[in-house]
Amino acid sequence: MTSDTTTSSRTDGYATELYEALRDGRTVTPLMGRDATLTINDAYAISLGILERRKADGERVVGKKIGVTSKAVQDMLGVHQPDFGFLTDRMWIQNETIDIAETGLIQPRAEAEIAFILRDGLKGPGVTAEQVIAATESIAPCFEIVDSRIADWKIGIVDTVADNASCGVFVIGEARADPRAHDLPALHVTVTKNGQPLSEGYGSAVQGSPAEAVAWLANTLGAYGVTLDAGDVILSGSLVPLAPAVAGDVFEMELHGIGRCAARFV
Repeated sequence: MTSDTTTSSRTDGYATELYEALRDGRTVTPLMGRDATLTINDAYAISLGILERRKADGERVVGKKIGVTSKAVQDMLGVHQPDFGFLTDRMWIQNETIDIAETGLIQPRAEAEIAFILRDGLKGPGVTAEQVIAATESIAPCFEIVDSRIADWKIGIVDTVADNASCGVFVIGEARADPRAHDLPALHVTVTKNGQPLSEGYGSAVQGSPAEAVAWLANTLGAYGVTLDAGDVILSGSLVPLAPAVAGDVFEMELHGIGRCAARFV
């Protein structure tokens, strides 16, 4: 058996394990704790393997996401570089109510983000923040509900990339805005939990500007032959620390000058 074949078999096995954990709503022990030789490229192969299984199960890709972009989130998780993953139609909550059991969430955390809805596709390398803005139809307030199939959120960068960037589901508010009409780094978000102030942040929290974060995503995925496509929803990373969520919690965010979004857990 060749080394490449061995690696492929190994990553395929981890993809199966994580996909089954996703479907069963359970966690697994950290991958890096079991196999210190895993690389980012291996993690990406695992993530793609999970995606192929989801597509075979009838899911459709509707976008991509970047995570662990802000220092607050990096410090919280102990992961000090961004990660990336895929969004599917089943992950898109079309109202504000998130049924934890129905969606299979295990250990969800809410984070307030700015979603980019692309008019034109982007393919790295060489994509700039200016090109991202030019390709964007609109931006919108968004809650990403991150979740981890890795036990107790004990993740390293390989674990989170392999686990589809720890993505669970997402909700996009109704408001839409032209990114060219706003100073993206200065956009201000405030978040409440159960009616009480929780956190606040600015667009500059994600790599200086959410457009810079999306450019990073386009360039990083481009190295693997993956594009950001016309019509894609791109989640640009949390502006605030992640907050645990349980049934009964209500999170609301105001992206000032643009609009609101809510996530109600049942």
